[in-house]
Amino acid sequence: MNDEKNSTNLDECFEKSPQSKLGKILVEGFLKDKGYRVEDLSELPADEAKELMKEACMYASLKLAEIDAKARFRIKK
Repeated sequence: MNDEKNSTNLDECFEKSPQSKLGKILVEGFLKDKGYRVEDLSELPADEAKELMKEACMYASLKLAEIDAKARFRIKK
């Protein structure tokens, strides 16, 4: 997994996002729930690590959207 194209860098997942810190925390939490740490991914087969990061980033994106929607709803109330 040392190949750059198989990188699991969290910065790539949340590049330029205003919620990037929260996004990284959500990704780390998702991985922890699956029994992994970000550092562990480099020891996995590339396809497996890539799939886990894909799932983690999707989860974090959906949670961030949920948080944003709730905040907008509360503001408009």
